[in-house]
Amino acid sequence: MVEATEYRPQIRVSGVLRSWGDNQMAPLLLRWEAGFKKLHPEVQFSDSLKSTASGIYGLDLHVADMALMGRPIFPYERYGTYEHSWLYPVEIEVATGSAQLLHKSPAFAIFVQRDNPLARLTVRQLDGIFGAERGGGWNALNWDESVARTAKDTLRTWGQLGLKGPLADQPIHVYGSPNLGAGAITYFQARVFGGGAMWNPALREYADRAQMIADLAQDPLGIAYAPMAYASAGVKALALAETAAGPYVALTSSSVADRSYPLNRPVYIYYTIDTPSSEMSPTRGDPRVKEFLRYVLSQQGQEAVRQEGSYLPLPAAVIQAQLDKINSTATPPEHEVLEN
Repeated sequence: MVEATEYRPQIRVSGVLRSWGDNQMAPLLLRWEAGFKKLHPEVQFSDSLKSTASGIYGLDLHVADMALMGRPIFPYERYGTYEHSWLYPVEIEVATGSAQLLHKSPAFAIFVQRDNPLARLTVRQLDGIFGAERGGGWNALNWDESVARTAKDTLRTWGQLGLKGPLADQPIHVYGSPNLGAGAITYFQARVFGGGAMWNPALREYADRAQMIADLAQDPLGIAYAPMAYASAGVKALALAETAAGPYVALTSSSVADRSYPLNRPVYIYYTIDTPSSEMSPTRGDPRVKEFLRYVLSQQGQEAVRQEGSYLPLPAAVIQAQLDKINSTATPPEHEVLEN
C-alpha cells in the first residue's frame, strides 16, 4: 500500500525542467513527468540520463535542474561542486531501491558459505568485520568523529562472532567490491562504517560478483556483501539487525520496502538551494523543482513507483522527512561551515 497523501498543486508550473543522471531511473522519471504534466500542462521536460555519475555534473555546470542518482553523492563530488560552482546539493529520497533487481539500487545481502552455522549479525558487527581503525567518517561535508573505531572494535575471527568449535579460532575471510579510493564513500561505507573510508586490509576485492559468490561457496571461512540476485545454492544470506536487541530481519521485498531490513538502498533526486549566480535562493531552491518533488512524494508519485515495478515506494515516515527538507528555509549547517 502506498502511504502518501494526494498531490495538490501549491503553484502552477511552466517552462522547462531539466534532468541529468541515472539512466536506470528513466522509465520511472517518464511516469512522474507524464503524471505531473496532466496537472501542469504548460511544463516541458528535457532529460539527459547517461549515468548516475553524470547527474551531479549537470547541476555543477548549470545545465540541469535535477540530478537523478542511484547512490548518494560521493564526498569529493559534493565538495567539488561547491568549490567549482558554489552550489549546495540537497538530497531527496524519491524511492527505495529494489530487493532483487540488479542495476536498480538493490539492497545488500550478507552471504556466508551454506554450512557456516552463523545465522545473524548486527550492523555494528558488520563494521567490525569489514571495517578497520578510523578517526571518523563523512556525513555530507561534516567529519563525524563519533563513528571513530579503534583496534579493539575489529572482528577478525569467527569466535568473536560467537561461533564455537573448530571455527572459533579461524580467520574471517572478507569478500567485497573493489575499493573506489579516496573521496568515494560508497553506500555500504556510509551505512555500515558511518561514512568511514578504512576497510579491513584483508578484503578480497572482486569486480565480478558472480565469481565472488562462486568462490565464497567453496570457502567456509568467507563472508561477502552483494545483491540478493547473486545468491546461489552454495551460500546463504544472514538476517540483520541494527543492534543486538533486534529484531533480526531477513532480506525480502517487504522488509526492504518498509525499511526494516538495515541494508536497503534509496534512490535520489538532488537539486540545489543556490541561484546560477551562486547566491542562496530565498526559496532555498527552484520553486518549480520543489513542486515536482512534492508530486513525486505524493500518493500519485509513489503509486507511479509501484506501477513501474523496478523500485519500491517510500514509507510514510521517510516521505515526511523528505517533505520537511523541501519545505525548510533554514541554511544547511554544511553551507555555514563552507562559508566560514
